Amino acid sequence: MILIDYKDTRPIYEQIVERYKTLILKGVMLPDEQMPSVRNLAMELSINPNTIQKAYAELERQGFLYTVKGRGNFVTGDGSLVEKRKTEYIEQILELVKEVIELGMSKMEVVFEIEKLQV
Repeated sequence: MILIDYKDTRPIYEQIVERYKTLILKGVMLPDEQMPSVRNLAMELSINPNTIQKAYAELERQGFLYTVKGRGNFVTGDGSLVEKRKTEYIEQILELVKEVIELGMSKMEVVFEIEKLQV
């Protein structure tokens, strides 16, 4: 389900977090779906179980997972995750737009470039 890129400079747990966040936000993993066990995923990826545990803890901290004692980790059923992510992206986009305008690009040029992206 997920692959580790050993050429990536980010720590492995961060790669796992990003991959699962993407799967959850795109709806590949459904609300209340059980995550692979720490042990099974560690064996599948040939990495230390502590790395998986750290990734799962981060996903839980960010609101993507919840834990049920004795049962495992599950995808959060909260639909606000997608909206939260959209808000984060909008903030990043606006920050970049401010920077390019400060560098001399006009608002119309920015709008033109954005409109070229529409499919």
